[in-house]
Amino acid sequence: MTWGFLWLMLALKIPLAGLIYIVWWAIKQEPDEAPPSDDDGGVRRRERPHPPKPFPRRPRRGPHGDPAPLPPSRVRTVRARARTLGH
Repeated sequence: MTWGFLWLMLALKIPLAGLIYIVWWAIKQEPDEAPPSDDDGGVRRRERPHPPKPFPRRPRRGPHGDPAPLPPSRVRTVRARARTLGH
């Protein structure tokens, strides 16, 4: 065994001992007693003044309502013509 190995073994034991001590200290702690109070101890959520409005209903289709709207008229594009080189 070399001195470097022994030094690392001792240096790594110190944080491990500290961790064990912190866990032991946390277990031995007694919980803090909060003074009794009448409030709920939190932030009150603001109540909505009224529920949100529902979305408008879609128009009724079928045998008891208006027929479906006609699709828009078809638009045809104009074909581009080749330019002539003559003046």
